[in-house]
Amino acid sequence: MANAFFSDLLATISERGRTLLRRGDASNTKRDADGLLELCGALLSGRGEASGTAMAREVLDLYQELDAAGRRAFFEGLVRFFGPDRERLSRAIEQWRAKPSDEDASALHFASEPRRQELIRRLNRAPGGTGDLVKMRADLLGMMNGHTDLAALDRDVSHLLSSWFNRGFLVLRRIDWSTPANILEKIIRYEAVHEISDWDDLRRRIDPVDRRCYAFFHPAMVDEPLIFVEVALTETIPGAIAPLLAVDRQHLPIEKARTAVFYSISNTQRGLGGISFGSFLIKQVVEELRRELPKLDSFVTLSPVPGFMQWVKQDKDLPLSDEDREVLKRLDDPKWFESPETAALLRGVLEPLAAHYFLRARTPKGRLIDSVARFHLGNGARLERINWMGDLSPKGVRESAGVMVNYLYRLDDIEKNHEAYANDGEVVASSAVKKLLKGEGRRLLDMRLS
Repeated sequence: MANAFFSDLLATISERGRTLLRRGDASNTKRDADGLLELCGALLSGRGEASGTAMAREVLDLYQELDAAGRRAFFEGLVRFFGPDRERLSRAIEQWRAKPSDEDASALHFASEPRRQELIRRLNRAPGGTGDLVKMRADLLGMMNGHTDLAALDRDVSHLLSSWFNRGFLVLRRIDWSTPANILEKIIRYEAVHEISDWDDLRRRIDPVDRRCYAFFHPAMVDEPLIFVEVALTETIPGAIAPLLAVDRQHLPIEKARTAVFYSISNTQRGLGGISFGSFLIKQVVEELRRELPKLDSFVTLSPVPGFMQWVKQDKDLPLSDEDREVLKRLDDPKWFESPETAALLRGVLEPLAAHYFLRARTPKGRLIDSVARFHLGNGARLERINWMGDLSPKGVRESAGVMVNYLYRLDDIEKNHEAYANDGEVVASSAVKKLLKGEGRRLLDMRLS
């Protein structure tokens, strides 16, 4: 209620300020990128708090009226005309050179800050400004697309958003059937891993006693989940997603739950790309679950491998024989998994390939290829198990030939595993995964089939 009162108060002040602005020069502002840049310059000129808040709201509203070309011109103008004050920076450099001191170093630091950073701070004061800036950065990211001309602006925006969205400001909330409908609708819309088909499907994921969903929120965006995780409580570590999502599944009595399975993690705000909340979310959810259910002893994911088939198709240096390559051609049949013989042949090739993908394959820069793997291994998890035909949905077959993996969060080992990956690039994996590498994996499969 306090937040709502404060937001309403700001909105009232802003609207009154905007009324005054419309009576003055601001009403004559050109409604294009040049006019918007002029208004930004006026906002930086040192107006009072009320008029400055109103002008910030006016800038954000006018930005929404621009088309794609106008928004790009606006961003280019921010890069070109709202950099550091060069004269002030030159004076600070000369003072530092003449007599280096902590005070001069501080002056040099502030003088080097681009003017657009202060502009972004002032825009953030407008009612709803934080959410609008997040959307604005989503536009910016869409326009960059590998180009570097807007990179300086993106660094400034992401720098400020990283400060405003640091862990200290985030609030963890459980999502259940009593959560307001507008938030539940966004959970359906934002789900990025396993599509939620309708309200009944959503209820099956968040309402039963053996299901949980948690999300991070920010005080400035109280109705917008930033990231959320769906959790299944099970007896053992699962190897396939279909039983977890089945319409007619049997609910597990909560006293029998021993494993918490994180089977879907979805970021919702493209404008916050590069600002990681996932590691904090998983760790806090683990603490919440341990407090509620002390008998839980395993915390694992059931994760997709979204880049696996793309790598298989594009990498020309795969550890494959001519015979293996012939077997892979069977993937051209979209129903290959319905034939036990074909599935067995493909398993003998793809399981060892998956182990190679995680343990050996790297990008030209030496990073793991798979973004999901980088996330969980960077958080200190262990690659526990590769699950053959774990996801036979059209998306799962298309992206990973149905392969899914379990990452195990063993609380006593998280810090050690994180250090091994962060410092040495080491993928901490179970012996079962390591044995799947070419040769050993094929012999294990032959033994299973004999």
